Amino acid sequence: MKANIFTLMLLLALAVQAQQKEEVGTSPWGPDDEIGTLNMMTEMSQLEVLSKISAGKPYDLSVDYFVGMPSFHALGDPGYQYWLTHTPHGTIVDNPNGLGEVMNRKVSYTGDAISMYTHMGTHIDALNHFGLNGKIWNGFTPEKHLGDKGWKKTGAETIPPIIARGVMIDVKASKGTLQKNYRITAKDLQDALKKQRVGLEPGDVVVIRTGQAEFYEDANHYLDNYPGISLDAVKWLIEDQKIMLLGADNLSFEAFPPERTDNWVPVHTYLLAEKGVMFIEQMYLEELARDEIYEFAFIAASLKLKGASGSPMRPIALPITSK
Repeated sequence: MKANIFTLMLLLALAVQAQQKEEVGTSPWGPDDEIGTLNMMTEMSQLEVLSKISAGKPYDLSVDYFVGMPSFHALGDPGYQYWLTHTPHGTIVDNPNGLGEVMNRKVSYTGDAISMYTHMGTHIDALNHFGLNGKIWNGFTPEKHLGDKGWKKTGAETIPPIIARGVMIDVKASKGTLQKNYRITAKDLQDALKKQRVGLEPGDVVVIRTGQAEFYEDANHYLDNYPGISLDAVKWLIEDQKIMLLGADNLSFEAFPPERTDNWVPVHTYLLAEKGVMFIEQMYLEELARDEIYEFAFIAASLKLKGASGSPMRPIALPITSK
């Protein structure tokens, strides 16, 4: 019995030691690199995928923004707020332009404003969003590279327009409705790809359908379930398949509760801090799934929010011909 206990303790100690081997990655694209694997894009690769577009119907892969929309607020971040700054009748009453009632009755005027967390709705995580041991991707540090007005390195304004081959992996269609907080494995992805008869290529944008977006209009239902990808799965995608960018239709990309005891967001830190891989959360993939569109030209750009750790994005998918 004592020997068994000792063996178990040794295995646990080795497991913890292995878990702690998480280090910020050094970019193969040089000490000034701020965009990580998006460097895999070239003019030639972009032209190649654009030349394969086979249909003019665009698929909008973004969700709506509305007051009460589901968002990650567990740490106190603000929800989405919208308010009117001018209304047609209010302009008549207030006469803010000084042009009088007759003019303001003739020319109606509506204005509005929003306030929101940068990591809500369809958005991309910049490489400064999560770090390890006091550093972010490529060794940048808050002491040297973070000012009062945001990061001087890897801010959302550095994210280029993205044009690449896109592949949707429809795990929901392959496995059926996922159990609550289900953790998607590499085998799940491989099984889905086999059923779809689609292969992956280096430099692809891979988006994963969990089915959570079906409940997007119902924040309580949506936030009660955190299915997501596992470390095993992202390591297969990045290390074996050489994927450039990832995305999913869920809130947090990875599943919660976390699969490690020493890191509450191990998938986030593996992708952003260790490998320099950005990813998109809260995508809308239901129409692609309905029409069984698995390969497409992925075209997207985010707002150039200087120094920010994330930014809203509106991705578009245009079907392409398969090889």
